[in-house]
Amino acid sequence: MTGTQHTQQTAHLLPLDPELVRRARALAAEVGAPIVDLARRHTTVSVERATLRLAGLTGADAEGSPWVNRLVDAVRGEVGLEHGVTLPVWDALVRGEAEDLATLAQKAAAGSVRFRLPEGSDAEPARRAARTALELGIGRIDARRREREALVGELGDPERTPWIYLIVATGDIYEDIPQAQAAAREGADIIAVIRSTGQSLLDYVPEGATREGYAGTYATQENFRLMRAALDETSRELGRYVRLTNYASGLCMPEIAALAGLERLDMMLNDSMYGILFRDINPVRTFVDQRFSRQVHARAGIIINTGEDNYLTTADAVEAAHTVTTSQLLNEFFAKEAGLEDWQLGLGHAFEIDPDVKDSFRLELAHALLARQLFPDAPLKWMPPTRHMTGDVFRGYLLDAFFNLAGMLTGQGILLVGMMTEGVVTPWLSDRDLALQNVRYVRDAAGGLVEDFRPPPDGFIARRAHQVLGESVELLERILRHEHGLLDSIADGTFGLMRRPADGGRGLDGVVEKADGYTNPAAELLEGDG
Repeated sequence: MTGTQHTQQTAHLLPLDPELVRRARALAAEVGAPIVDLARRHTTVSVERATLRLAGLTGADAEGSPWVNRLVDAVRGEVGLEHGVTLPVWDALVRGEAEDLATLAQKAAAGSVRFRLPEGSDAEPARRAARTALELGIGRIDARRREREALVGELGDPERTPWIYLIVATGDIYEDIPQAQAAAREGADIIAVIRSTGQSLLDYVPEGATREGYAGTYATQENFRLMRAALDETSRELGRYVRLTNYASGLCMPEIAALAGLERLDMMLNDSMYGILFRDINPVRTFVDQRFSRQVHARAGIIINTGEDNYLTTADAVEAAHTVTTSQLLNEFFAKEAGLEDWQLGLGHAFEIDPDVKDSFRLELAHALLARQLFPDAPLKWMPPTRHMTGDVFRGYLLDAFFNLAGMLTGQGILLVGMMTEGVVTPWLSDRDLALQNVRYVRDAAGGLVEDFRPPPDGFIARRAHQVLGESVELLERILRHEHGLLDSIADGTFGLMRRPADGGRGLDGVVEKADGYTNPAAELLEGDG
């Protein structure tokens, strides 16, 4: 999917000032540049653990603590992480402290191996060995990407857009699998296995298949493998490739991104500010981790989904519309800097305006068209109403139909299926069936309306879109006036009304400033330096 099927149909619908659009992107780049520089100058424990995962280290001790955590902690305790984990680790392997990474991690956990930071000619054997191991790891991700491309070529993509995105997550991976397969048979093009509540706050990735989780299923490598294999089976049965989504966010963002690449997931939730705003994860930790994770996604051919829809669950969807556009522009800049292409930018937005507001549907159309026109080649992810859903299932079903219609009219790329009881209770399976029926009806009956929908250039929709874009430019200009730019704006509650200072939040103790001579072959390969 490239999103180009929507470009000619929607790019001319709004008379946006091209100079204002250029100004918005230039300002986003100016706001984002210091954050990229910050990310380049730091590493985190999760980046270093992800590097070891890419080199093939898996498994956990008897208490469930992953070996990557035990090894990184041991290295950090002895020589620090300022130079990266790879030189001390592969130096120990070259010196014969252990025959492989797994044995070295076990010895390190037992305190029976000593690490050093090799210098001069002593460092070269370790550097070469680490490079070889990481080339193999990145090569496995490359192979999984080629595998996906071959399967899409063999089985084909869904015939129509938007792609239908449906959440399945019972907490038990072995229950998720038949439900996901059933959802695909009922018309879902993308299956999202959302994570168990609170996993984003764990500073480790659980090991193995899991059968218990609250409001979601744990993201683990084995769970990824099991679900991918099941959906491959169903893809062959249906004659179309069914995509799999999970979440690369939280304190283990880089590691989960690496596991997704290794297990051929297709989409990952990966927003530059979501963890900061809604999980109180330290801003520096998040920006460092998200850059590395997006580099992995770029290499793996994974589409990211960003989280702008969440802003509208805490702030008013009309008053805060420009913060969504601003975040989309920043997410685009950070994503492209990390190597992602337009077809991988599932930028988020949502149908969350209070339905009692006059002209609410026209406002929704304006906001959706603005996003579609600003990012014509991106597979935008359109999120359903949740904030204003009530126990009135008839009203909820109608709201979802309006949401589906807005998605068709504005050429969205990915449509998350809305369910009539969402936001009130966990939807029943019957709710899912009715929700898919709703989508199918609107798509079949009105999917071609994007060709006929022509809002007048001086009408309400066009004026509103231009207003939101102008307010976004003004916000970016205000951000630049802060002493510390985006970090200060996040601290003062600009986005989602959440105040998150740069020196606060979870995970700050896992951030390390790089020293001269920092080495990470995975980062070098992902940067394209080798």
